[in-house]
Amino acid sequence: MSIFNPFAPKKTGETQLSDKQKQWVQTLATGIVSVKDIIAPPAIEVDFDFIKVGSTYFRTLFVVGYPRFVQANWLAPLINFEHTLEIAMYSYPVEAKGVLDDLKRKITEMEATIATDIQHGRVLDPAVQAALEDAQVLQEELVKGAERFFQFALYVTIPADSREELDTITKQVESTLGSLLLVPKHATLQQEEAFKTTLPQGTDHIYITRNMDTTSLATTFPFISSSLTSNTGIMYGINEHNGSLVIFDRFSLENANSVIFAKSGAGKSYLVKLEALRSLMFGTEIIVIDPEEEYKNLCEAIGGEYITFNFNSPAKINPFDLSGVYEEGENELGLKILSLHGLFKVIMGNLTPTEDALLDRALVATYKAKGITPDPATQKNEPPLMEDLYKILLGMEDQAARGLADRIEKFVKGSLVGIFNQQSNIDIKNTFTVFSIKDMEDELRPIAMYLILDFIWTRIKNNIRKRLLIVDEAWYMMQYPDSATFMYSIAKRARKYYLGLTTITQDVTDFLRTDYGKAIVTNSSIQILLKQSPAAIDQIAEVFYLSEGEKHLLLAADVGEGIFFAGPNHVAIRIVASEDEHYLVTTKPEELLEMQKKSAAVLKQF
Repeated sequence: MSIFNPFAPKKTGETQLSDKQKQWVQTLATGIVSVKDIIAPPAIEVDFDFIKVGSTYFRTLFVVGYPRFVQANWLAPLINFEHTLEIAMYSYPVEAKGVLDDLKRKITEMEATIATDIQHGRVLDPAVQAALEDAQVLQEELVKGAERFFQFALYVTIPADSREELDTITKQVESTLGSLLLVPKHATLQQEEAFKTTLPQGTDHIYITRNMDTTSLATTFPFISSSLTSNTGIMYGINEHNGSLVIFDRFSLENANSVIFAKSGAGKSYLVKLEALRSLMFGTEIIVIDPEEEYKNLCEAIGGEYITFNFNSPAKINPFDLSGVYEEGENELGLKILSLHGLFKVIMGNLTPTEDALLDRALVATYKAKGITPDPATQKNEPPLMEDLYKILLGMEDQAARGLADRIEKFVKGSLVGIFNQQSNIDIKNTFTVFSIKDMEDELRPIAMYLILDFIWTRIKNNIRKRLLIVDEAWYMMQYPDSATFMYSIAKRARKYYLGLTTITQDVTDFLRTDYGKAIVTNSSIQILLKQSPAAIDQIAEVFYLSEGEKHLLLAADVGEGIFFAGPNHVAIRIVASEDEHYLVTTKPEELLEMQKKSAAVLKQF
């Protein structure tokens, strides 16, 4: 062990100061301090198995054994190690001629060894056979010029605040390297040279190398890690690979759509509410379709508009509304009639070609009766109602048309009157608007969701701005081909109107059963998978090309854990919220009851 002391004499018993000591005395006398004096540590202690720079301990390991086969990014566990490490890699190109001569001699030696073993009846050494095969393949590639030859060195320096911590982390690093089939060794009695080797100077002081060809060397380059962080955006959670933050701006991707798949209770609504709350702070308008009244507390807390959609609600939406916005090359009335075809197919069920043609003629006549034609100037007139379509169908005096009228009669003057047969009296002006359909019967929910989505889409085209449209329990829309088609059309065209569509579902099978469901996934740049049920995991794995490890991760995930996909990259994520955020977005019944008790206690004091 040696300790450097600037004032120690050069040799024991000497009284004359060295040149270095004279410089220190002069510095102290003049009071002039150089940059080197400022940044230099007070002392460096060099031990046989570590060095101590100031108060920090360092130990350097070098790698002597490597696996036979490697794949791209195979060093990721080391690069993403949870503790700070200093990793140095050195590669030295070698002349092919000298390598070929050495290979030829080595191949001859191994062939002779195998021949001798066969001659004496001994069992062949598998290691020699494998080495011979590798050498022959490498020789062939080098002769062809397909590969080049390099010598590669890998060093890892571990910093720690104490000797105990250094020993603990060293064992963890050795374990990680061992899991990669790497054999590390301590740079015993060479810790000072090894430490200098990992400094950003590009100088290898101990030169412990391993032969590698071009392909193998390329796999060691740390160009890929499991970080998924951008300079702008909101925080989605914590990267469970390395503890970094997952920060992303969905509007920076090719489209701003996202899909979220999870089983009930896995935390999907919690995540979406957090995303909505954080996006709101960056000026994004939020629109939500809420089937289970999960967004009410958040909406009320931040001053949003909560619109209940049911029989007794004053809020009404007319499915015949037009946007009144003229776009070059686009037939607004024609697009609206196509949308209405989809809505009435959801209401009426399957239509024959004759019935579909009659419905189309009736819709055109219904708008024409109100003076609305393909001319954009007429499309600002008051739109018709479902009652007007009903009368037009009856007036056709056709049996098929009468059958269509019978199918919508309950919405005009039957048990469901008033829901879809009045002029719209709401507008989307609040920056956080929630449409609740909790009180709607299950059979009416797909119709209501289609109608609300169509209404929202019409309003979005009127005023383009940065928006998120959140559709919870989207599997309702996937039950019918026409509503599924409508959802897909929104996902496909949303980018044009600065809109990001968020599709959430717990019924993965129903959602992915149709080609439109899979197309929505394909057209969503962000995909989030939380805890999955065993019944759905195989289908999820097929759609998202999950590995076996990722499948097990989703099956064993806790609440709020899963996989976050952004473009071509994905990481394991854990959703986290601050205490104030958690208070606003939680849906756990026990926590909601506790909050109600606290609120009641506070009110009693006043």
